[in-house]
Amino acid sequence: MDSDAQLLSLAVEIAREAGELARMRRDEGVAIAATKSGLADIVTEADREVERLIRSRIAEARPDDGFLGEESEAEPGRSGVTWVVDPIDGTVNYAYGVPAYAVSIGIVEGPPDPATWTAVAGVVHNPASGELFRAARGEGAFLGDRRLAVLDEPDAAGALIATGLSYDPERRLQQFEILGRVLPLARDIRRIGAASLDLAFVAAGRLDAYYEWGLWPWDLAAGSLIVQEAGGLVGGLEGARAGRELLIAASPAFYARLADVLAG
Repeated sequence: MDSDAQLLSLAVEIAREAGELARMRRDEGVAIAATKSGLADIVTEADREVERLIRSRIAEARPDDGFLGEESEAEPGRSGVTWVVDPIDGTVNYAYGVPAYAVSIGIVEGPPDPATWTAVAGVVHNPASGELFRAARGEGAFLGDRRLAVLDEPDAAGALIATGLSYDPERRLQQFEILGRVLPLARDIRRIGAASLDLAFVAAGRLDAYYEWGLWPWDLAAGSLIVQEAGGLVGGLEGARAGRELLIAASPAFYARLADVLAG
């Protein structure tokens, strides 16, 4: 099996190529191809094209690896390694021309289940800004040549906290109620619209914390490792691992405070 660093190097190469394709398609003008769970949850032809590119590059380089992507069927591998891919995270931003979207590529050991896998490498690349966040297990997290570190305890003004909202109207109302409990901890709230970037920004110290319900494996695979390698904590409630039920990402000093509030 290749080393984590070699896997990361390949993921960076693929993410850059995929990001260039996504950016080019955005510049040409994307077309809405279909709707998923609701009108706000759109998927473009670019999503599918970018995922096909990523999948083909992985198959060429590592034909025995498994694959789990947002836009295509999962495929188990024979190597024990699975690539977990969101070709364009932040599709709504992408479709509207908001420059906050990312190619997210996570590499894990084990099945495509966040409850059981072990992340070994992750890349989050925003083609609009050119930024590429990366991490390999035990090697730290980086943006370019800069090693990343989460913020310490928020100052007296409170924490800058990001979250996301469900596409389900009833679920959104519940999330607004919970947000009301979070606000006393917060300097301000951010809604960036791309989970992978929220996680990368926690790792880079641009956010104190991020939480969200309803994330899929491809939303969190790469970004969670980047946070952890930057010294942060990622998990759910009552010691659970992050997953569909809840993801919380924050510094060790702030994590417990936010988790307590979210637990109600």
